[in-house]
Amino acid sequence: MGRRSDPLRHLEGELSALRREGLLREPAAAPRGEAGLLTLCSNDYLGYATEPWPVAPQLAPSGAGASRLVSGNHPAHEDAEAAVAAWLGVEAALLFSSGYAANLGALSALAGPGDVIVSDALNHASIIDGCRLSGAALRVVPHLDLGAVGEALMEARSARRRWVVTESYFSMDGDSPDLAALGCLCDTHDAGLVVDEAHALGVFGPGGRGLCAEASVKPDVLIGAAGKALGLHGAFVAGSRLLRTWLWNRARSFVFSTGVSPALALAIRGRVRRAVEDEGARARLRWAEAQLREGLTALGVRGAERGRGPVIPWVLGSAEATVAMSRRLRERGVLVQAIRPPTVPEGTSRLRITAHARLGRDDIERALTAFRSSV
Repeated sequence: MGRRSDPLRHLEGELSALRREGLLREPAAAPRGEAGLLTLCSNDYLGYATEPWPVAPQLAPSGAGASRLVSGNHPAHEDAEAAVAAWLGVEAALLFSSGYAANLGALSALAGPGDVIVSDALNHASIIDGCRLSGAALRVVPHLDLGAVGEALMEARSARRRWVVTESYFSMDGDSPDLAALGCLCDTHDAGLVVDEAHALGVFGPGGRGLCAEASVKPDVLIGAAGKALGLHGAFVAGSRLLRTWLWNRARSFVFSTGVSPALALAIRGRVRRAVEDEGARARLRWAEAQLREGLTALGVRGAERGRGPVIPWVLGSAEATVAMSRRLRERGVLVQAIRPPTVPEGTSRLRITAHARLGRDDIERALTAFRSSV
């Protein structure tokens, strides 16, 4: 019998097509390989991720050993979840292995056939996939369009249940929905409100509790991440005890995954407690963001004038131009990766510049000098 042909042979052509379109992603040299490279594209908003592991390894097991429903439930998990719940002012929280798993698990467990989900057009891929996996009817509305949300909810009045899902801080544009108005729409139409606060927690609101807290809105489901401002890894869904119990039983990305490392859970608890009190880091972050945004706006950078917070988009349009700009900046010692479709819509390829709390005056001037010389 002859050897069968390679079933993956078609991938060469697919990858060649991506390369021609300027959309091929390949691993770049790790920043540590280039001494002194200034990174302005991470989600480490408070600057914690560059610090050593915040707990002694011997204080908790390195691994859970099993799904938490089997034998992998450890006191460190429950302590971390209690800390998250107390921080956010809710009854309970549940740890997931990643923000992707949290959105996928929560949305697919809560919504189902006969339901309607109203989703912002620029929601994260994990939200999109969770909506699709749920089997609910999906109504995608234009970005930040409250009128379209209201119309979609009105049209869905005969649905079994209605859900509105949004990010509180969109990480590619640095903008936010009117959360108070969204909450009112959900109340009017008896809809559940699901808010992904991954990029807002630690950065905005009293005690870093996010944009929902800043707007005095309590979503029915709040998704947060430990891999952004907390500088670790993993994520959580927060809300009522009833929500946690349901997800414990029905969120497949939780039920069928090994529990997160108890050592990580212990670190999450410590980072939450630190972030609550760290107004100094938030003040430094606001200063750095303002300096970068002002300098980029003065350069006429498209996108820098809108939004707020640490994310500053530089919309260049084509993938090729964006990759070339990213390369020029790297040659000048500044790392800002090119963001291209499908992460962002066609024709809106950009550099996603992010501020963080460890940037000093020299760093800001160095970055702006590199931007000026690359235009």
